[in-house]
Amino acid sequence: MSETSTGDAVVAAAAATGAWRRAGGVAGTAIGVVAAGAAAGVALERLTVGRGMRKKARLALDATGPYGSLRGVPGTAVADDGTELHYEVEDVDPQVAAPRRRRLFGRKSPAPVTVVFSHGYCLGQDSWHFQRAALRGLVRTVFWDQRSHGRSARGAAQSGPDAVPVSIDQLGRDLKAVIDAAAPEGPLVLVGHSMGGMTMMALGAHYPELVRERVAAAAFVGTSAGRLGEVNYGLPVAGVNVVRRVLPGVLRALGSQAELVERGRRATADLFAGLIKRYSFSSRDVDPAVARFAERLIESTPIDVVAEFYPAFTEHDKSAALPVFAGLPVLVLAGDKDLVTPTAHSEAIADLLPEAELVIVPDGGHLVMLEHPEAVTDRLADLLVRAGAVPAAANVGTYGSTAQPGG
Repeated sequence: MSETSTGDAVVAAAAATGAWRRAGGVAGTAIGVVAAGAAAGVALERLTVGRGMRKKARLALDATGPYGSLRGVPGTAVADDGTELHYEVEDVDPQVAAPRRRRLFGRKSPAPVTVVFSHGYCLGQDSWHFQRAALRGLVRTVFWDQRSHGRSARGAAQSGPDAVPVSIDQLGRDLKAVIDAAAPEGPLVLVGHSMGGMTMMALGAHYPELVRERVAAAAFVGTSAGRLGEVNYGLPVAGVNVVRRVLPGVLRALGSQAELVERGRRATADLFAGLIKRYSFSSRDVDPAVARFAERLIESTPIDVVAEFYPAFTEHDKSAALPVFAGLPVLVLAGDKDLVTPTAHSEAIADLLPEAELVIVPDGGHLVMLEHPEAVTDRLADLLVRAGAVPAAANVGTYGSTAQPGG
């Protein structure tokens, strides 16, 4: 990073601190300090461009990017606390899949498999855009929005005077509700990114018989079985200590002043776009429209939802549940530069599932399925072949690369 870009980042972070202070008093000051510490390592090249130009560029990317535009047949599952969970089903196209299945399996084709995709924290089902595009028509898929994310309702148990914190265990029960509604019978392949992978582990902990009887394969992408409280997020020791000490309380305070904080978040959009890129991607040649798409997904998560979910991760420990997936075809995949769930966490999962395929994607960040869609989808397609879900590896086609021509 050049001295100029470092200075710009620090100046922006200082401005952010002021905005957050106005939004949330002492809590705003604390979150601004955290942002400043993180921003010191981020080259925010966009700050050299005028604000009006940046706004026009974002609008142009929003208008032209195809990402997140794919839709399936909608449905609603009801969680055990009454929360309505939105899901969408993409059914097999007989003209696409049937001839291929007959060529491989003959007339005795195995029962159709449903692939259930679970997304991560502050994201939504659209974060699987590339994989959805690649597998469309070839295999039955279910994409869903976790409670309080995307098109799903706010968690009923997290509302009102008797509100209880979100737990990973609750998310596992939510996944069971979605499976019951969208895929009540037949083999399953479970795919989860980050929080979605943790949701799968909780499903295994609470419903081991479901995994043993119906799950044909599983994929854990950029996720963790526990010890997330030890992650340093690429920050120096002092910065990590500050984050661990103040962030839970800061988020609670900010969550109680959501409207003010959202205004502050909009006022510092450029800084936080840089931070999102820093913690989502590693590659320099990520398509700007993909980077902007990731921003939109994360920005759409209200600050009070961010605050509700954050404590669940420090408490998360589902290593004891992983053996229920033993003996199945399992893919464990992560980007080698993931700052949110570092590769050591994927290696720990693979250690508990020694027959799993461990894949570390070079130059990959936390949103590896958006950053390197070909690598992720090819490995998922191989997994689906091993599970008998598809007869041949899917072709990512035109949705494969985020690299710019000549980049």
